[in-house]
Amino acid sequence: MANLKEIRNRISSVSSTMQITSAMKMVSAAKLKKAQDAITAMRPYSNKLTELLQSLSATLDADSGSKFADQREVNNVLIVAITSNRGLCGAFNSNVIKEVNALMSDTYADKNVSVLAIGKKANDAFSKTGNVIANKSEVFDDLTFENVAEIAEMIMDKFIHAEFDKVELVYNSFKNAATQIIMTEQFLPIVPVESDASNNLDYIFEPSKQEIVETLIPKSLKTQLFKGIRDSFASEHGARMTAMHKATDNATELRDQLKLTYNKARQAAITNEILEIVGGAEALNN
Repeated sequence: MANLKEIRNRISSVSSTMQITSAMKMVSAAKLKKAQDAITAMRPYSNKLTELLQSLSATLDADSGSKFADQREVNNVLIVAITSNRGLCGAFNSNVIKEVNALMSDTYADKNVSVLAIGKKANDAFSKTGNVIANKSEVFDDLTFENVAEIAEMIMDKFIHAEFDKVELVYNSFKNAATQIIMTEQFLPIVPVESDASNNLDYIFEPSKQEIVETLIPKSLKTQLFKGIRDSFASEHGARMTAMHKATDNATELRDQLKLTYNKARQAAITNEILEIVGGAEALNN
């Protein structure tokens, strides 16, 4: 059994760890509320805009279709991996990395795959293999639509110039504080929905339908990427809050066990001292 000093040191160490994890939990809980409100408010707009543009794109003639809907033979694939800049959030980052690795080894095993890292954890994981073409981790320092739009414009430009034939987004979608769902979304080319003749209405477009689609599609793509990063940002704080909550509970349980061990060891030491004193007194009497 460890001596009393060693047990006291362990109790002190575990108590300090428990205070840190508890503080991190409260910080993440505070940040989560703001991030959750932001993504909850944004989702309906983003989903409806994407649905509208997919429907409009489906009605365009093949010759007049959008350059962002150009279906080419897939040889070069870009995967946008969205993780966090920091750890201590459970399996949040490892799930994204695992999904990207699965896409590279299975779905696109015979393709030339590159990675655009949004988050230091993704950059650290894939820079070793030489797949990272750019690291945009700094976007989390000032997460605004304008900063994300610059990244989206870079991706769209590379697609238009045929540097990549397909672009996929991989990120954590926020469901609640304890649950994050790994999402793999096709970013480019845009996939038009199958038109339903019974639902086609005779709209009058001003300006032309082509001009409307060409104007709104870049905005829709920027919004889609912004939604994905916002989703991941909220998921990160939810995952970290849950992980720190579990870590605090584990530290509390370990501290209680150490205190019990300490009390038992102290009691045993006192008992031994009493026995030694009694034994000495008996020896003197004899």
